[in-house]
Amino acid sequence: MGFDAWYAIAVVLVTTALLVFTRIGPDLVLVAALTALLVAGVTSPAEALAGLANPGLATVGVLYVVVSGLIETGAAHAAGQWMLGRPRTTIGAQARLMSTVTALSAFLNNTPVVAMLIPTVQDWARKNGLPVSRLLIPLSYAAILGGTCTLIGTSTNLVVSGLVATHPGLSPIGFFEIAWVGVPTALAGVLFVLATSRWLLPERKPPIRRPADAREYAVEMVVEPRSPLAGRSIEEAGLRRLPGLFLAEIERDGRVIPAVAPTEILHSSDRLVFVGGVDSVVDLYKIKGLVPAPDQVFKLDAPRPERLLVEAVVSGSSPVVGMTIRDGRFRTRYEAVVVAVARGGRRIPGRIGDITLRAGDTLLLEARPSFVELQKHSRDFYLVSAIEDSSPPRHERAAIATAILAGMIAAVSIGGVPMVVAGLVSAGLMLLARCTTGPIARRSVDWQVLTVIAAAIALGNTLEKTGAAASIASAWLSMAGDDPLLALAVAYGLTSLLSAIITNNGAAVIMFPIAIASAAALGVSPRPFVIAIMMAASAAFATPIGYQTNLMVYGPGGYRFSDYLRIGLPLTLVLAGVALLIVPRVWPF
Repeated sequence: MGFDAWYAIAVVLVTTALLVFTRIGPDLVLVAALTALLVAGVTSPAEALAGLANPGLATVGVLYVVVSGLIETGAAHAAGQWMLGRPRTTIGAQARLMSTVTALSAFLNNTPVVAMLIPTVQDWARKNGLPVSRLLIPLSYAAILGGTCTLIGTSTNLVVSGLVATHPGLSPIGFFEIAWVGVPTALAGVLFVLATSRWLLPERKPPIRRPADAREYAVEMVVEPRSPLAGRSIEEAGLRRLPGLFLAEIERDGRVIPAVAPTEILHSSDRLVFVGGVDSVVDLYKIKGLVPAPDQVFKLDAPRPERLLVEAVVSGSSPVVGMTIRDGRFRTRYEAVVVAVARGGRRIPGRIGDITLRAGDTLLLEARPSFVELQKHSRDFYLVSAIEDSSPPRHERAAIATAILAGMIAAVSIGGVPMVVAGLVSAGLMLLARCTTGPIARRSVDWQVLTVIAAAIALGNTLEKTGAAASIASAWLSMAGDDPLLALAVAYGLTSLLSAIITNNGAAVIMFPIAIASAAALGVSPRPFVIAIMMAASAAFATPIGYQTNLMVYGPGGYRFSDYLRIGLPLTLVLAGVALLIVPRVWPF
């Protein structure tokens, strides 16, 4: 190896050490690594930026837009409730999540599956009081495991299949051929995570928690006519265990039902009084079939999906002080509707329109986004702040968003359309169908994840270009001697190692010709080596940069690099043992 190869290896080692032993952001570390390669002349600016043009990176970027359409229409929430249910324990949640995702990822590309489920799992974890850090790594791992079960489950399998098709003397790989080893390893992987996650997965606490004395609102909601909630009990409707929120009473046909039992059946036009903090009210606004009780909400000009919730503190100079909300003509004056009032951090009982406002009252308003800009410097309010992600979902477009997602998956899985093309078309359709908007779509993209993926791709390409990766693989594989089983184990281990530090597809491409040459030198069938490389390249659990779904959950889960090593390294070793036990028996030397 020359200077460039040794320098690239040194940069990778330092990068790995920084990711493992420091809390510096992975995007900063990887960009710094690329800068070091550029300064030394080991890579060119065009090569360093080539990751930005990678189809995989573009695919992840446009999938964020597709997912924003699913979230904004409520389709993601509905799918999550249907698939994930209401588990009572963390282990039960992990079992439900991993079994569902593993099955889905065997037949669907695992990247969109993870992209769709990340926000759903975050919301699901919060509502069920579960640590999201105990769920997002299992989500990524389950998607990877499911992808090893069929030829289309992951792009790595398709890459290796393409290499086999161009190699004389090798028969094509069947659709379910890899399932002989993929299904047992997937089962072993799921069981390992379920058995060890209590000790090996972290429980990260959010850095900011809502204080116990936060503002408490009483919000009235009405069960719409033909609502899917009508005819269901409080428990079945999912209104019993809303975090930070409780159902205080139901008003039905002029009578009040206090201390509502979980078995109480909901009727159309029921008025439900919920008490809780502002974050919990946002969750309430996203439930299909419930609408705010104040009639004034429906008299605002802007469509409801284009509005948001705003908190505003009434000042002593406000013209509405000393007047009821109704008499003060609040909607006409401010183009906003009061949906709840807090005084001294406590809720005020009674109908909204009958509340007499005082200086210092905190109002929860439904208004246009422009309200914040117009009133934040007004003398009528001391403080005006918008509540993030509080726009009501576009429930009427949920079916359209679901159809777009189904069409994208069908185009990729059945029609053979490249994932990036299908993703771009689907993102465009989400915008055209108004399932999401331009500003929301832009905010939905996680630029840190895209930066890390682009930098990791460029770093891996440098290892390939300098010959460092191939030199390491050839040297280690030559140490296996004349034992085909040992050579198979070394090939599997090297592929896993390369997958951890470069892309999984890159590891497969590097190892394929080396493994085929080793099989020819040993005078044995190359088939077990091909299958082993397919499995090892996909089974990238030990680092976040080894597989893009690992990177996608890195930030949302609040993980550190070492979290992947702690659970991913033993998982990799366990699955290597299972695969090396099965492969030589199903595909003999």
